Amino acid sequence: MFGDLFEEDFSFISNNHCGKGKISKPRESEPPAPRDFTNLSGIKNQGGTCYLNSLLQTLLFTPEFREALFSLGPEELGTLDDSRKPDAKVRIIPLQLQRLFAQLLLLDQQAASTADLTESFGWSSHEEMRQHDVQELNRILFSALETSLVGTSGHDLINRLYHGTVVNQIVCKECKNVSERQEDFLDLTVAVKGVAGLEEALWNMYVEEEYFENDNLYRCGACDKLVEASKSAKLRKLPPFLTISLLRFNFDFEKCERYKETSCYTFPIQINLKPFCEQTEMDDSEYMYELFSVIIHKGGCYGGHYHVYIRDVDELGNWQLQEEEDGLIEEKSLRDTENAKETENPLAVLKGILSEEEAKQIPVDQLGQKLLEKKGVSWNKKYRKQYGALRKYLQNHSQIFQLSPDGNKVGLKETHKLLFKLDSHGQNLQSLSQKNDVQWNCEKTPPRPRAASAGCHWFDLNDSKVQPIKEKDIEKQFQGKESAYMLFYRKAQLKRPSEARGNPRYQIPEHLLNEMNAANTELQKKRAECDSANNGIDLHLHLSSCYKFHNGALHPSLSWKESVVDLTIDRRKTLGDLRQAAFQMLESWEGDMVLSMAKPLPAGLHLYQVLDGDELTLDGVGLADGADIFVWNGKEVGGTKVLTGPEHEPVVLNVLRLAEHNEGGKGQHFSEAQHVFTCSTSLGQLHAALAPAGGIILKNGSGADREAKNWEVFREEDMKETVRSAGLRDGCSVLILDSHDQSFVNVASGNLTAFTYDISWLQVKNFCGVEEEEKHVKITATIETVMADIKMKAIRELQLKEELAYESCLRPVSGNGKLLSPVPEDYTVKEAELKMGSLLGLCRGKAPTSTQLFLYFVVGSDQNCSPEMEIVVEETASVKECLNLMLEKSGLSGDNWHLRRLDWCYEAGEALSQEVRGACFNHIGSLLPGEKGRSGLTGILCFLFLQNATLKELNVCRGDTLVITEGKLPQKGFLKIPIWWLKPSSHKKHGENARDQVNGIAWKMEALQVSAAAAPPEPTHPGLDLCYAGRIEIAGEASLEDLKMQALTLPCCQEQVVPLPSFLRAWTVDSKRPGKLLRDNKRRLSDYRLGTRVEICIEPLQEEENLGPHELLLRVQMGIPGARDYSDSRDLVWDISKECTTWALRQRVASHYCLPVDKIEIAKYFPERFEWLPISSWTQQISKRKRRKKQESLQSAPYHLKDGDVIGVKNLLLDDTKDFSTIRDDIGKEKQRQLALEKRKSRQERVQDPFLPEEKLPMKPRKPEVALSINVGVFR
Repeated sequence: MFGDLFEEDFSFISNNHCGKGKISKPRESEPPAPRDFTNLSGIKNQGGTCYLNSLLQTLLFTPEFREALFSLGPEELGTLDDSRKPDAKVRIIPLQLQRLFAQLLLLDQQAASTADLTESFGWSSHEEMRQHDVQELNRILFSALETSLVGTSGHDLINRLYHGTVVNQIVCKECKNVSERQEDFLDLTVAVKGVAGLEEALWNMYVEEEYFENDNLYRCGACDKLVEASKSAKLRKLPPFLTISLLRFNFDFEKCERYKETSCYTFPIQINLKPFCEQTEMDDSEYMYELFSVIIHKGGCYGGHYHVYIRDVDELGNWQLQEEEDGLIEEKSLRDTENAKETENPLAVLKGILSEEEAKQIPVDQLGQKLLEKKGVSWNKKYRKQYGALRKYLQNHSQIFQLSPDGNKVGLKETHKLLFKLDSHGQNLQSLSQKNDVQWNCEKTPPRPRAASAGCHWFDLNDSKVQPIKEKDIEKQFQGKESAYMLFYRKAQLKRPSEARGNPRYQIPEHLLNEMNAANTELQKKRAECDSANNGIDLHLHLSSCYKFHNGALHPSLSWKESVVDLTIDRRKTLGDLRQAAFQMLESWEGDMVLSMAKPLPAGLHLYQVLDGDELTLDGVGLADGADIFVWNGKEVGGTKVLTGPEHEPVVLNVLRLAEHNEGGKGQHFSEAQHVFTCSTSLGQLHAALAPAGGIILKNGSGADREAKNWEVFREEDMKETVRSAGLRDGCSVLILDSHDQSFVNVASGNLTAFTYDISWLQVKNFCGVEEEEKHVKITATIETVMADIKMKAIRELQLKEELAYESCLRPVSGNGKLLSPVPEDYTVKEAELKMGSLLGLCRGKAPTSTQLFLYFVVGSDQNCSPEMEIVVEETASVKECLNLMLEKSGLSGDNWHLRRLDWCYEAGEALSQEVRGACFNHIGSLLPGEKGRSGLTGILCFLFLQNATLKELNVCRGDTLVITEGKLPQKGFLKIPIWWLKPSSHKKHGENARDQVNGIAWKMEALQVSAAAAPPEPTHPGLDLCYAGRIEIAGEASLEDLKMQALTLPCCQEQVVPLPSFLRAWTVDSKRPGKLLRDNKRRLSDYRLGTRVEICIEPLQEEENLGPHELLLRVQMGIPGARDYSDSRDLVWDISKECTTWALRQRVASHYCLPVDKIEIAKYFPERFEWLPISSWTQQISKRKRRKKQESLQSAPYHLKDGDVIGVKNLLLDDTKDFSTIRDDIGKEKQRQLALEKRKSRQERVQDPFLPEEKLPMKPRKPEVALSINVGVFR
């Protein structure tokens, strides 16, 4: 009913066939999360199955339904282990439903998966991603369960719990004759529009009468005439569980669109159905129903999301609202605050002091002193600002305090003194009693979070999320875009046994209990492993005995593996545990052991804070996974004192100096050296170390894209700054200018004036060596440095032989590690378009000159089968010369080849010559005088030009990829078309070589250029064979009839006896199947816009055919009764000029087979998915007024009917099964599933591989609306 607008939960779903002990895993790496505080399990959303989840939770919390389902044992239903056996009749749907309910009740996971249940429905992944109507699902699921339980003790389960009857009566006003008709129902559908609530809707349906009078009279069967009468309906039989569907979706005939009714619609928690029943003699309790489930729809009529409010009848969940807990805490804090205020109230304090005095009155000054002693603060400091002076405060409360006439003494009046003592004594007794009561309660019965009323707790189950709600929250779903859609009531007389309350194991079969126990044990084990893995951290322990300190940092004296010990430990353990583990690993350690945080820096390993406090946890001290820890004595390493801490952090600086000579003779050249200084080193010390002879130091502050104008001079006043405060970091460059180079610098402004080239650096990696470890170095250069100089410097830095300079080149390396085309050696960095930090590969082979092109090429269109090769050619070489060189290098010969570019899809594109044919044709034609010259010589000259066109003239650039393709190019205006011969195959019996039937068509791999071993089987047209006939070359102006005649001249077709071209049918080949039907033999081929890569298949006919534009050609095949197979297909021509509707097609098919229209079922076959889509017969039930409205065409969604489609037909007189699938479809789906699993596995491997580039997943198009169905086996 809906499209795919819904809230999605893309948790990983297991598609395993579940046997004993198997559970669904949301992710391969981690087990599913345990249940939350509600102790209830949600259900995962497979993409669009929120409607299914809401209904399944309702059925689960219907204890009578759940227990009736559990009462069916394996002896009646079979077992899931036998589901693969061919002769076993296993009732998979109830078995999977039992198993899902057991998981929801007992398995300790936050959400269960419905993948196995939907697989038992026969749903594909497309169905799981498509949302449907929950009211429709309710009816279809009940029907599927009834069918699945035929022949078992639960055959009447649905009828027993949900079946009710309605009686419609018409009473004649004259003879009082009663005509009645009884109807069964599983759910009541009630109106929403124009109705205030459920009671009013039921009143309109089952209390109010409709009268036949005036012009609208009723023909009475007893009176045999038109009479006045009254019509009414009553509920005759009430089911134990009443399901009510609300008609919230309507159609606006004025706007011609669907809409959702969002007006207020009330429904009670308890309802008395007595006024709506036929029999009212029983007690009122027989008619009382209680609401226990509300399925809610959020959204509009074209999509949305479902969730459900459910009353926990058996008290299986833990119900406690967070806001109530917060309220209790807030109330307690408020009480404490009031008590504190009361304590801080000076009235109570003063009354307490005066009540303890034996004398009737004491001096006011003495009262102030006693207040200071008791509270530790004087009246003036604590109370004067708010209450005024003490004497004035006592006078204002004369009803409590009694002052002497002179106002110097004060006492408490007798009445208040007595009341204060009684109040204090009672309060103490009360508080003591409360304390004892609390202790007694805690010892005997600990408080439970449940409320006192049993079975009245409500929960909101929203896919994987479960949370408690209040009963009054249901009122929020009376109206709005998020409102009630289905109501479920249960009889108030249905009482639950006491042993069922709070017991999720109640009535569950023993085999399911054992399976869930085993599954929970496995879950706990995996969670423990996962917890250990998640909290385990890998630490790198660097041993001081394997290090030496020089050049400002620690460096390993041995290899890295010998200097570092890896230790895995739980982050929740303490530093003492870490120290103990280190002692156990390093048995030979002697003396104190100090652990210090270390960090590898460009200069080497540097130490920071010491890890102290053995009681602290590793997580608390900030130890993360992969942390480096240095193990030493805390003083020295190898006899050298080590400075630690961030203030002594070493910094590597690149020190540049102007070179006297430049080897390339182009641009400026520098010498470079690296020096290490601590970040606390002053610039004065830096100057003394690097420029002792009075030179100038400059730094570059522009970062990656630095230019000469950004070089700044360190002045005299800057010499007190440190390396860190001056902004010098690892890798920063400083330029040292000696006295003879200082003409470049304007010292007053601090800027570089004559130095014009920016300084950059490149990485060069050695690809020439045979060592396993490929070394790389960093080379400093400017944008004007010549590539030859960079190569020579890299060879020296890599310590390679200088003779390598004559037989090597530099090639840029792309982000995915591919070597790009070599850079000419006379190019500068700027001309080579290299950025700072670019990676170059030093490879064997000479670099091309500026007049040469470096090209890639492959043989054939399949990039995976043919390796990519490289070649260097002159840019003035012609296409033919380039092709010959490539053929020679690839070991091919002959002249039956041509070159094509590689298009943006990495496939062979248009040929090189075709890209410039039109341009050169116009250019040459414009040079010739007169019309005759243009028409006569232009074609010849253009052909000669193309044969001699150079790669430069064809815009072939350095690094392009060309494809060597077999075959000569056709002349201008001609098409080279592969021809296939389409003929019917011999019909194979049911089950005979079923695997061979999956492919259906015998392909000649030569034309398709694919390998039979490598290519997966493609879905093809069943019952037809395609044989490759050959290729023809034909003009685009030729007609379709000419193409058919020329196709008959091919050797493969000469044996066929064809009287006329009209006895042949021509199709395009699309996805290795017949695609578009070509009509009208006189039409030119160019009018069809076939394209250069079109393939045509020819089908011979028994009689002449000339299809019109409004005639649709279908292939119909009748199902064989009792077998999952079809007879040979027949061609059916259907005129759709009037209408292309379901009803018209059913009439045409029925007349073709001479059967009644209502005794056939038809479905369209989708060979690419191996699925059959039934063409619904709903139009038979619609009214005449609605039928007059234009129906949707079958050529639109979801059927998209076109020429050549296969229509399966079922004769209901002989075959009442509605399953259109065949054994061939089962095998095809299984192979597709295997391919999908392999693709998913390879995609996961690519995601886990950090060196592979990321791929963007294509967006899925919106799916068409499809009817909901559940496939059920036959158990009669």
